[in-house]
Amino acid sequence: MFVDEVELKVVAGAGGDGCTAFRREKYIPLGGPFGGNGGKGADIIFAVDTGLHTLLDLRYQKLIKGQKGENGKGKNQHGKKAEDIIIKVPQGTVVTDSDTGLIIGDLKEKDSRVIVAHGGRGGRGNTAFKTQTNTAPNYSENGEPGEERFLKVELKMIADVGLVGFPSVGKSTIISMVSKAKPKIADYPFTTLSPNLGVVKARNGKSFVMADLPGLIEGAHEGEGLGDRFLRHIERTKVIAHVIDMSGALRDPYQDYLTINHELEEFNPKLMKRPQIIIANKMDSKEAEENLEKFKKQVKSTIYPVCAVLQEGLDDAIDALADLVYQIEDAPLYEENQMDSHVVYTFEQEEPFTITKENEVWVISGKEIEKIFKMTKFTSYEAEMRFAKRLRKMGIDEKLKEAGAINGDIVRILDFEFIYQED
Repeated sequence: MFVDEVELKVVAGAGGDGCTAFRREKYIPLGGPFGGNGGKGADIIFAVDTGLHTLLDLRYQKLIKGQKGENGKGKNQHGKKAEDIIIKVPQGTVVTDSDTGLIIGDLKEKDSRVIVAHGGRGGRGNTAFKTQTNTAPNYSENGEPGEERFLKVELKMIADVGLVGFPSVGKSTIISMVSKAKPKIADYPFTTLSPNLGVVKARNGKSFVMADLPGLIEGAHEGEGLGDRFLRHIERTKVIAHVIDMSGALRDPYQDYLTINHELEEFNPKLMKRPQIIIANKMDSKEAEENLEKFKKQVKSTIYPVCAVLQEGLDDAIDALADLVYQIEDAPLYEENQMDSHVVYTFEQEEPFTITKENEVWVISGKEIEKIFKMTKFTSYEAEMRFAKRLRKMGIDEKLKEAGAINGDIVRILDFEFIYQED
């Protein structure tokens, strides 16, 4: 089964918890803190496997979750890093963050890989908090939560030349004649249900990859027929080969040409900038010559008359395609502003938290404050005071006061509630 689009959730592993421990050895008075750091959580990594040609393996995986790093131990023993989870995907896979719409990775090279969710860092043990003024800290950190993301994973096949055209114009016949690809071919109106790839060799020795894309119809860019699913596979091609049924038995050749080009332009305007040749197929029919002469007067592009089923004229068309492929350099599929560089930008006007009031309870939310909360171990008075100090440093106390909070009010962060108290 050919699957070229899936949606799933990934959750990277949380970091291991830091350890609170003290050195207790004979003849070593005041041994001091001795707790190790936690290990890093597992990253979720997508990596290319050239043996795969579909996303079928991901179709039923709605959640991929990484392991937590090992907790730190006493005697300053740091926890082990969790083993990363590597998901194999076909070459040409594009991974998009569903929430932001940004591209996380375009895996177009054979050795491509991308971290789609980063594991959390390990929490620090109490040894890490030792200072000149606090020589025996009685607290440590929980591990940082792993990154969570909803992903859209698409396969955009790697091909140099894309055959486009209406159903039953002969695309599958052409690719079966010039390569070892074996698509299903029928002697009745029929459309291919999945893309086919074939390696084609020209007479001059040049070779390239050709894709036979499922037949498009009018309205394909809006979801009509199968076109909206398979138009994505033409985005990587260097050259477009437009196959026209010159017999005119089913449709007008010139109207076919206009309609398909319109669908390509509506789907992605950049496609109209790609070099395009026209393969006028089914030239063995009675009306083909007359239709071709009429077509030439309406279209100025290069036209190659062929009869694919008889293997007539195909060599000239393949040679021309090979020359074009070798003349054109690869162009990036996405602009830089579409890519998620995983850099966090902080602006002065943005606050790291928000304060709202729900049923007389002050609710503090925000990624940064929630991460601090999750990494705090509320197991000692020192840890609680450190957490309160960090809130004060972030300006939360001041903002609560400005919002109208008074002594005795309840404040909530996630599922933790505490009493607001002014100094």
